[in-house]
Amino acid sequence: MNLIKKIFFATVVVTSTFSISCSNLLDIRDTDYIGGDNALRTVSDNERLLIAAYAGLQDRTLPITSPETVTDYEMNIRYNGILSDELKTAEFSSLNTMHEWTFAFDDVGLRGNFMPNVTYYRVIDRVNRVLSALPSAVDEGNADEVRRQVIRGEALFLRAFSHFELFRYFCKNYDPNGLGMPYLDRPQFNPLERHARVNMGEYFRGIINDLEESKGLVVDNLKDKARANRITVSALQARVALYIRNWDQAISYSTEYIDALPLATRDRFIGIWTDQNTDEVSWQLTRTIANRFGNFFRSVSSTSAGQPVLGTISWVPSDKLWNAYDALNDVRFDAYFVNEPLLNVTNRYSKILKKFNGSGYATTNENVANIKVFRTAEMYLIRAESYAELGNLANASTDLDALRFARLLNYNPVSLNSRQHAIDEILLERFKELALEGHRFWDLKRKSLPVERLQSDAPQSTSRILPANNFRFVLPIPRWEMEANPLMVQNEGYASN
Repeated sequence: MNLIKKIFFATVVVTSTFSISCSNLLDIRDTDYIGGDNALRTVSDNERLLIAAYAGLQDRTLPITSPETVTDYEMNIRYNGILSDELKTAEFSSLNTMHEWTFAFDDVGLRGNFMPNVTYYRVIDRVNRVLSALPSAVDEGNADEVRRQVIRGEALFLRAFSHFELFRYFCKNYDPNGLGMPYLDRPQFNPLERHARVNMGEYFRGIINDLEESKGLVVDNLKDKARANRITVSALQARVALYIRNWDQAISYSTEYIDALPLATRDRFIGIWTDQNTDEVSWQLTRTIANRFGNFFRSVSSTSAGQPVLGTISWVPSDKLWNAYDALNDVRFDAYFVNEPLLNVTNRYSKILKKFNGSGYATTNENVANIKVFRTAEMYLIRAESYAELGNLANASTDLDALRFARLLNYNPVSLNSRQHAIDEILLERFKELALEGHRFWDLKRKSLPVERLQSDAPQSTSRILPANNFRFVLPIPRWEMEANPLMVQNEGYASN
């Protein structure tokens, strides 16, 4: 795939600090690291490049196109929120073509904000360089041989993780004979090399094999949740199994996670979102003031006469999402949202997102929040859905009730009387539990359901319903990639746009 080859690293020695620079999209030259003999000579050198691969998932503005392109893992949250029924526009929005499903394959909003190919193939290329250089890397201490295996395990995990994310953006629902994306399992040293898309069966064999090997190599503890560990691999295996509809494996892998990391109590749940604790979380992406993800929803506040003045509000929770909760009894409502009195008195949008507020209005870490990639609650929902799909309504009900008891006061269990009823309840719970965590649009897609917005959330009738299985549930291959790579195949519906 030509865009991957564009991520062509100039030869420099890896040091303990990284310098990242990129030029235009058709000639991305990340001059930060290269897998040459000298640059990746030691195990430590390889670990530094592995850390750089993790860093590839952080918020970063790259001058790849005009306008500049933002590439980060948080793109998943923005994408699923804007295209689904989770968000509605507020005081300012520049992504209307995305929100209204009118984007083309050369759309400016798409090009500037949703380029997962840049993000994930960049990560893939970095870990492939590690995997290539690591076997011959020099040991510098007694612990290096063990560290070599852990580094390999994490690199394999990141490769599988990144390929899976590309599938979610660019591919239809899983079909072993359907069109996947290029699966890259070696470094791309030749910037002129092209790659074609492969079928999903082959594509997922790569993902599954990488995860199986990774699991035996990564650490089996939670001391550092900024890096992959054994139950993080289990979590991705469970998520992959859910998407390919392997219900038995989804149950098995999600159970591994649940057994290792229990649900948070009601008292501690809110602390997950203020970063006071990491209950339920096996892997998170650590963020700083350089990565204020909350700015996407609301810009930082100022002060006037000692009172905070909240910044411009771009996106707010949809009425559909807001009204889905029992505001009095559901701890998630208080953790995720606030009807802000400071905005009520100024006649602004007052029902705003709280989930990524960070340390509070007009404080140093306002809008700074670590990104929780895998949580125990998701594993309960994966297992419940898998049980329901297999017709085991009793076990599905047990898992659904366990989650609801952990979140709701005065919860009265719901009797699941059919497979469809169970699926409906589980999807509703995913809507509430995993709100703005990067799942909703893909949940509707994988269950072949439409996006249905309330009139109050979408005043224009044309942006109220996206029919099930519409071609816009899949992103187009970017125009520049189609022009540069003769082997690339465009996704259905975009060829004439």
